[in-house]
Amino acid sequence: MGKTAFIFPGQGSQFVGMGLDFYNRYQEAANLYHTADEQCGYKLSDISFQGPEEYLKQTQNTQPALYVLSHIIARLLGEKGVKAEAAAGHSLGEFSALAAAGAFSFEQGLAIVKERGLAMQKAGDKSPGAMAAIIGLDEQTVQTLCEEAGDKGVVQPANFNSPGQIVISGAREAVQRGVELAKKHGAKIAALLPVSGAFHSPLMADALGHFSEVLDSASIQDLTIPVYANVSAAPVKQADEIRGLLQQQLTQPVRWMETIENMIRDGFTRFIEVGAGKVLSGLVKRIDRRVEMINCGTVDALEKF
Repeated sequence: MGKTAFIFPGQGSQFVGMGLDFYNRYQEAANLYHTADEQCGYKLSDISFQGPEEYLKQTQNTQPALYVLSHIIARLLGEKGVKAEAAAGHSLGEFSALAAAGAFSFEQGLAIVKERGLAMQKAGDKSPGAMAAIIGLDEQTVQTLCEEAGDKGVVQPANFNSPGQIVISGAREAVQRGVELAKKHGAKIAALLPVSGAFHSPLMADALGHFSEVLDSASIQDLTIPVYANVSAAPVKQADEIRGLLQQQLTQPVRWMETIENMIRDGFTRFIEVGAGKVLSGLVKRIDRRVEMINCGTVDALEKF
C-alpha cells in the first residue's frame, strides 16, 4: 500500500463562496471562521462567502481566506480518521501544510499568514510587477527567455508547476517581454496572470525584513509529519530549518513538480487536495497520472470519506 499525502492550494484557487458550505454544515467550521474574523479585525468570512471578487483576490485577503478554509477541511478530515503521512503546499499553501503537521496552532498560523499577505501586498505596491504563465516550453527555454528579457528588468521563473507549465515573475515590462519571447519560441500559451505583485521574485525583497521578524517571534514547533518545502522540494521537520525556508520562499521559485516527483519517489501514491479549487489536482495528474488524486474542497467531497 502506498502512503497518503495532503497537498494544500495557494493563491489562484480562491473563489467567491468558498467555505460557505462548511460554515453552514459544521459548527466547528463556523467557530473557526468567527475566530478568524475576530483575529483579523474584519469579516474575512464575508469576503470569502460573498466577495466582492476584487476584495477576495487582494493578497492581504486571499492568503488568510485560503489558509482558514484549508485548515478547516484538514481538521474535519482528521476527525473522520483520514490521516496524512506527509504534506506539501503550493506557495501560501505551505503554511496550511505546516499547520496540519503541527508547526503552529490555527491562530498562530493565521497571524503569520495575515502578516505575510500584508507584507507582500505592500512590496507589490512599492515595486510593481507581474507574473505570466508559460505553457508548452521546457525549463531551459524559459530560463533562456528570462535572461533575454532581463534587459527590461528583473524576471525569473517563479513556479515550476508541471511538465511544460512554468510561471515567470518580475518587473512588468520584463515579464511582458518574456511573454512575447515565449510566443516566438513556440509556447502554446503565454499570458499575464491577474495578480497584484511579482511573487517569488526579487521584487518581494521589501517584504523580507518585516516577515523575517514575524517568523522569528512566532512559536514554531518541530513537525509530527514531514512537509516537503517549496524552496528545496525536500522533506523538513525541524522548526529552525522551517523558518529559513519560509523566508527564502518569498523570493525563490516554487519547485512544485520536483516536490511531487520526490514525494512519489518516497512512496506517496495517494494525494488529497485540501482546500479551495482543483488547481493542484490538475497539476499532479500532469506530473504523474499513475497516482490516486482526490480533491476535497467541498462538504460533498468531504462526506464521501
